Amino acid sequence: MVRVQITPYLVKITEKVIPKKLLKKYDLLLYSAGIAFRASEYLLMSFLISIIIGTVLSMLNSIYGVVAFIVTLISTIWVYPYWRIVKRIEDMEQMLPDAFFYLASSLRAGISFSEALEELTTAKFGALTEEFRKTVAEIKKGRPTVEALKAFALRNKKSPVIYRSMMIIIEALERGAPMADVLVSVGNDVREILRIKKERKASTGMQTMFFIIASGFVGPLILGVVSQVIAGLSGVGGSVILPISSIKNILLIFVALQAIISGIGIGVIREGKFLGGLKYSAVLAVVGVIVFNLAGSINLGI
Repeated sequence: MVRVQITPYLVKITEKVIPKKLLKKYDLLLYSAGIAFRASEYLLMSFLISIIIGTVLSMLNSIYGVVAFIVTLISTIWVYPYWRIVKRIEDMEQMLPDAFFYLASSLRAGISFSEALEELTTAKFGALTEEFRKTVAEIKKGRPTVEALKAFALRNKKSPVIYRSMMIIIEALERGAPMADVLVSVGNDVREILRIKKERKASTGMQTMFFIIASGFVGPLILGVVSQVIAGLSGVGGSVILPISSIKNILLIFVALQAIISGIGIGVIREGKFLGGLKYSAVLAVVGVIVFNLAGSINLGI
């Protein structure tokens, strides 16, 4: 009996349908996020998962199925990898000052810069240690230290803090500056930048909570109750019968759009970037839809 493997064929079809340039860019995105899948494999898996979830929810309501398919597809293809990258970058930024101080202490002990980098690969600085291991591996293969550090900076260009810090260190290394002093100075600057970021997030906490409560709970709750009231009053006393199903679908779409816009607003307030709010948008949209459906199922006795 011939065993037909469906997945490899679907992967090949995906690679033929999607342009190679887009697949290469998405491969880089997955690499930066630490997701161990090829672009074609991950996109195919995301599409199949979205179809399954959308099909299941479409049994309850067709509009639910469409919304679930779109939200799941966007979440798996874009939001989740982006969240992984943001989380990884945040962890690396937190460890960066300590890594620079560690390098400075090693240099003051009398060892070379390359040897200090190799010592850093044995320290526990999380994802930052993995990046330095890649750099040291490139140096051992014959790549110049400056070029290896530039590759380090380019791999983490999404973080202005890491990129600018590494470029300053590279410039100091090329000019023969006292590296121990430079590393300490850059480490202190990075620590100050991170402190300012924390203060910004703390100062915008109330605005963020307002967006979350209004778009994720209060707004969907009120609209869910309103849909119930409309359904209860429809047809009472021979009045005009309203299209209840259509009204509920419109309100549901409004809840999802409001959550997405609020999430983007949170990203602008907390991080200064529109894309930084996508992870908040996805969570608020899911929570808002759940609250709306729960509120719509309440028996008000009308």
